[in-house]
Amino acid sequence: MTVKSPDIITFGETMALFMPVDDKGLERAPQLSQGFGGAESNVAIGIARLGGSVGWFGHLGADPFGTSIYKTLRGEGVDVAQAKLVEGESTGLMFREKVAGRVAVHYYRKNSAASKMQPEDLDAAYIQGSKLLHVTGITAALSSNCLETVREAVRIAKEAGVKICFDPNLRLKLWTIEEARAALLPLAAQADYFLPGWDELQLIYETDDFEAVVDKLSALPAVCVIKGVGEKTVILDKGTRTEVPFFPAQQVVDTVGAGDAFCAGFLYGVQQGLSPEEAVRLASVGGSLAVQTKGDWEALPVRSMVEQQLGNKAWVER
Repeated sequence: MTVKSPDIITFGETMALFMPVDDKGLERAPQLSQGFGGAESNVAIGIARLGGSVGWFGHLGADPFGTSIYKTLRGEGVDVAQAKLVEGESTGLMFREKVAGRVAVHYYRKNSAASKMQPEDLDAAYIQGSKLLHVTGITAALSSNCLETVREAVRIAKEAGVKICFDPNLRLKLWTIEEARAALLPLAAQADYFLPGWDELQLIYETDDFEAVVDKLSALPAVCVIKGVGEKTVILDKGTRTEVPFFPAQQVVDTVGAGDAFCAGFLYGVQQGLSPEEAVRLASVGGSLAVQTKGDWEALPVRSMVEQQLGNKAWVER
């Protein structure tokens, strides 16, 4: 029996997350709350909550953390048929705290199950049967074999005519900027949708000249969505530049996960047939709602919340 692939699939590392229950730092916190986080799984949950067909896969340790992550993703409506709980391997851990008003994250992910993913672990048919593959630079940065796994997934998707979305998600704790450039730029050149932040682009292209960066992005085949250009998002699509203002948030409680909410809304939108501009407007609403509650993925909005904010305007499925 052939299993149908979800419309959108993504993969990467999802880690157990621990945070102080109160506002104390980790050094003095008597209690920690447990959760999990990962850019790709956050995006998958966001798409599922909007009503999209989505799958996430990756390697988790066959430990209590990995089991909890697996069950929660499945419970959120994310297809985890290709996710693996690997015996003898560990799930990565991260600890988050606020120090002097700024978020600090401490990672314990070396030799995690996810970092050992190999190209041969990919199920080509699962990728070929989807409509859109979403990958990030975080997975590519975990290890040389993970980078090769991302490249192979992209190759499989390209050959099958599956659309590719690439978010660089630049993490300089994982590699140097030189290593990142060498890996990320070729991936961007193969994407159908490229979702960088303006801060990331300045590092990748070594310039803060916006027009110079626009020239470089315009040479790419992708629809480029530049996040965080002042108070707006800039879309570059076949020589046309469109600016979309941020959707205002009534209050900002926690900015973690806002980018993943944006990405989820955008991917869901384009998969539903919205134009890039319409998809960005939908994505902006998701990002706005996500920052108003604490959590990596807990605050990702459901469809009814987004519809309410949009007032049913621009929510047109084709």
